[in-house]
Amino acid sequence: MKGGNNMLEELKKRVYEANMLLPKYKLITFTWGNVSEIDPETGYFAIKPSGVEYDELTPDDMVIMDLEGNKIEGKYNPSSDTATHIEIYKGMPDVKGIVHTHSPWATSWAQAGRGIPCYGTTHADYMYGEIPCVRNLTKEEIEEAYEKNTGVLIVDHFKNTEYMAMPAVLCKNHGTFTWGKNAKDAVHNAVVLEEVAKMAARTEMLNPQVQPAPQELQDKHYYRKHGANAYYGQK
Repeated sequence: MKGGNNMLEELKKRVYEANMLLPKYKLITFTWGNVSEIDPETGYFAIKPSGVEYDELTPDDMVIMDLEGNKIEGKYNPSSDTATHIEIYKGMPDVKGIVHTHSPWATSWAQAGRGIPCYGTTHADYMYGEIPCVRNLTKEEIEEAYEKNTGVLIVDHFKNTEYMAMPAVLCKNHGTFTWGKNAKDAVHNAVVLEEVAKMAARTEMLNPQVQPAPQELQDKHYYRKHGANAYYGQK
C-alpha cells in the first residue's frame, strides 16, 4: 500500500506542476481552467480542486478521484469539470491527461461556433486537420447533467477517429479541451491550440478569402513528426 501511496503522491505532484503551467503560458485568468492525469494501474486520476486560486495551490491540494466520480483522497472538492474528464477517460482510453481552459483566442473561435482550419504548418505539425467545434448541448442535456454530457458529446464526436492525432476540441459558446499522453503533454497541446487559434484569426483578418493549406503540405508536416516514418528531432 505504501508503494501505492507514493504513486499517488507522484501523480499529484505531476498534476500540480501541469496546472501551474496554465498561468505561466497565459492560458487562464483567475481559476478558469484545470488539468488532470490518470494512473492507468489504479484507474484513479488527480485533478485541480474547484475554485482554488493558482498562487495558493500546493501538490497536496490535488484531488484524487476514481472513474465512478468518487473522491478517493483530498481535502477539497474537485474541479466542477470533473465529470467531463471522467467521460473522456472512459470513452477515449489512450488519453492519459486532460486540460480545460477558456484561453482567449481559442475560446473566441468556440464562441463564434467555428472550427479552426489548418492554414499553415505550425498547426499541421501537431494537429491533423481542422480543429473541431462541437455543438451546444440541448436544454435537456444541460439540465440533466451539464458537465457529464459535455464529455459524452466530445467522446461521441471522436468515436472511430484517431483522437490522439487531433488532441483538441472547442465546445461551442464555452471553451476548450485538449488531451495527451500525460498532463504535461495535454498542456503542451493547449498551448499549441491557443497559438494556432491566434494565427488563424489573424490570417483571416489579413486575407478573408484564405483557404486551408494544401493537403500534401499538411500531411508532410504532421507525418514527419508522428507515426512510423517520423524523422523530426533526435533519436
